[in-house]
Amino acid sequence: MDLQQSEFDRLLFFEHARKAAEAEYEKNPLDADNLTRWGGALLELSQFQSFPESKKMTQEAVSKLEEALAVNPKKHDTLWCLGNAHTSQAFLIPDQDEAKVYFDKAAEYFQQAVDEDPSNELYRKSLEVAAKVCSVL
Repeated sequence: MDLQQSEFDRLLFFEHARKAAEAEYEKNPLDADNLTRWGGALLELSQFQSFPESKKMTQEAVSKLEEALAVNPKKHDTLWCLGNAHTSQAFLIPDQDEAKVYFDKAAEYFQQAVDEDPSNELYRKSLEVAAKVCSVL
């Protein structure tokens, strides 16, 4: 399988996940797991979009993830996804000072995820990388 086919498969997978989450939301808008899946799918799909569409889709992901946190404020996977979403937003901002605001937000969410699940190595690594980026900017 070549890279193009795997990227296409990835696109289809996350588009299906987005549509499924949207349909589930109609039945149960307070399902934090579903909102997290929806936000995560939007974040993944944003990588396949043009610059303006990517910014818009990343903001939609943040909105869904914040909605999930409103339902369950201690949901560590949602906190981690929000950290990733803010990191993505930072990379879409050309102004370094403005981007730093998003990197700082990302670090805060990664810290909260680590606080909720201290044994999760992925959360700890994400926090470590975010802290390094914040110290450089």
